[in-house]
Amino acid sequence: MPLNEADTRAKLIDPAIHKCGWTEDLIRREETAGTVEIINGKARRRSRGKIDYVLRVKVNVDTQPVALALIEAKKENLPPGHGLDQAKRYAECRRHNVQFIFTSNGHQFVEFDCFSGLTSAPRPIAGFPSPAELRARYERGMGFTLESPAARPLLQRYAGGEGARRYYQDAAIRAVMEKIARCESTRQPKRALLSLATGAGKTFIAVNLLKRISDAGQLTRALFVCDRDELRTQALKAFQNVFGADAAEVYRKPDGANNAKNARIHIATYQTLGVENEDGDANFLTTHYPADFFTHIVIDECHRSAWGKWSQVLTRNRSAVQIGLTATPRQLVESLKRQTEESETDFPEELPLAAEREAIIRPIRPLDPRAPYGVTREVWADAEITANNLAYFGEPTYEYDIAQAIEDGYLAACEIQKGRVNLDDTGITKEEIIARNPVDAITGQPITAEQIEDLYQRTQYEDRILLPDRVLAMCQDLFSYLRETGDPAQKTIIFCARDRHADDVAVCLNNLYAKWCADNGRQRLEYYAFKCTAASSGNDQLPDLRASSRSHFIAATVDLLTTGVDVPCVRNIVFFKYIKSPISFYQMVGRGTRIDAPTGKLMFRVYDYTDATRLFGEGFITKPTRIGGGSEPPPPPPTPGTDDQRRGVRRSHYRRRPFHRRRRGRQGHARAHRGVQGPPGRPSGPGGPHAGRLPRAVDRSAIQAGTHRRPGDLRLFADHRADGG
Repeated sequence: MPLNEADTRAKLIDPAIHKCGWTEDLIRREETAGTVEIINGKARRRSRGKIDYVLRVKVNVDTQPVALALIEAKKENLPPGHGLDQAKRYAECRRHNVQFIFTSNGHQFVEFDCFSGLTSAPRPIAGFPSPAELRARYERGMGFTLESPAARPLLQRYAGGEGARRYYQDAAIRAVMEKIARCESTRQPKRALLSLATGAGKTFIAVNLLKRISDAGQLTRALFVCDRDELRTQALKAFQNVFGADAAEVYRKPDGANNAKNARIHIATYQTLGVENEDGDANFLTTHYPADFFTHIVIDECHRSAWGKWSQVLTRNRSAVQIGLTATPRQLVESLKRQTEESETDFPEELPLAAEREAIIRPIRPLDPRAPYGVTREVWADAEITANNLAYFGEPTYEYDIAQAIEDGYLAACEIQKGRVNLDDTGITKEEIIARNPVDAITGQPITAEQIEDLYQRTQYEDRILLPDRVLAMCQDLFSYLRETGDPAQKTIIFCARDRHADDVAVCLNNLYAKWCADNGRQRLEYYAFKCTAASSGNDQLPDLRASSRSHFIAATVDLLTTGVDVPCVRNIVFFKYIKSPISFYQMVGRGTRIDAPTGKLMFRVYDYTDATRLFGEGFITKPTRIGGGSEPPPPPPTPGTDDQRRGVRRSHYRRRPFHRRRRGRQGHARAHRGVQGPPGRPSGPGGPHAGRLPRAVDRSAIQAGTHRRPGDLRLFADHRADGG
């Protein structure tokens, strides 16, 4: 009887490669946390994660092993290269940052060389390359040897061992070190860009990267720059845990001195350095830090700030190793490029790029900002930021996106729920707006029919036009969802249009909660819903949102909680405001992606009342498919009395599959399956067809009928749509 994959590895492959010199200390089994699946609205983690076998080499017994290759086992009766096409080989190389992939059935093996892009013919397993042979090929491909000074950081061990790091964090760290070593060998500027999903541990990567460079004797002084006080506090703690007193916060002391004057690791915000915007004077930067003061610079969240005044941090330290950290996925970058390049409007200026010298941003002329599905000012700003980052740092050295993180089980699975209140798609008229007694969101004064003519656009509800019954309807619908999914006391962030809108939402939800408590004989907890904005000193309430189990459940915010806030217990992200910026959208969704073990959180929900989830990209919601081929069977009849029947909710599942660009002209098909996109005849949303790497949709009815289950299926996202939405 032929051996299965596990037995093939244990009984055939392992003994064969041991004979070739691959001892157990050179083989690392990288196991992921285990995929989180959403089934019938409940999250559960698979019992085991995926295990990848990584082949590593050591320069000597005391150095950190360097990963070179993956080896995958196949069933004994399958061809050795079965199921591994070139696209998958490249993807696996990138995911683990290795240059070789081997597949074997225990008798023969096939090799894919990422340097050359070539796949070998099957060869006998006895001819498997030795560690010395593979190391020599790696060094030739990289352009440096592991014994060279440029490679020293690669050989430094992790502080505290490898137990705390994840496979992709090690891959990202090695990718940066290899890029720096190559740049040194070719005398190119030493720059690297890392693209990692929010919650993937960018600070961990920065700390361990700089620590290993420091242990190699190649770090004199380093600067870590972020754009939020909360991020600075988090980074300071992480750096001090490793560097101790050598890491210090940058700020001006009462005597005018720099608090971090004697530190090796300087942790600062753009604001402290005086480079947060074009109006900043950069006084602190130029006063306390002469040119080429730092040997290493890490720019955190570089996707959030347009290239401008803050570029002085880089241009004043031209010889430093410069590392950018971003959460902008490649698909979003490509989508922004397409939208700006393919726009038929008159844009004589090209996107401004980051210049090597005297970088200057030329103004750009956006399309009409009232067009919610067009290439708007926000999209152009996003495109400008990403273009400048790529021009300066180059293509990302390593990428780890939200879909991969969810598949690996390191981020919470996401369920998308469309709001059952949708005044936009029903075609509300100016007369209907007037009948709702609208008031100006800024002055509080009634809006006349003449003013409506100037303000009439749906993206200005609650921003310029307050419709009280609309706010009430949305809050009632959200409160119903919270009750249906467990309890109203769920940690939730609602993104509102402005401060006044946040006030109204908090008041409305508190009233609904008080009535619900009275009707159900429940004790009413104080501070159920609260406004959390900069104007209301929202930072003071973050500890209660993060930790309290008896208060501060729903935060109505505008921009304060968009970025730089780590609240793992948040279970719901709600969009009551219109979002045009794809980068901002991903940041907002990122507030819910963290898994929270103390509260048992494995999933979060996105409640979308403004079509914000179109920015995920409509290309990832496709026709349901049937495993095994053939035509799609009709869904089973609904069970009487279920929530789905009462609410008319269509459920669908997402599972990870290879992605493809959908042809134009299929908008109607996508809408029939509730694709997230704009109305027929309009361009796709600012996220575009590849705005984010989300798995494709699969009809939940196939899962419930038992026709869809098979080993390896991944159900990561669920998308719920009301018939009217």
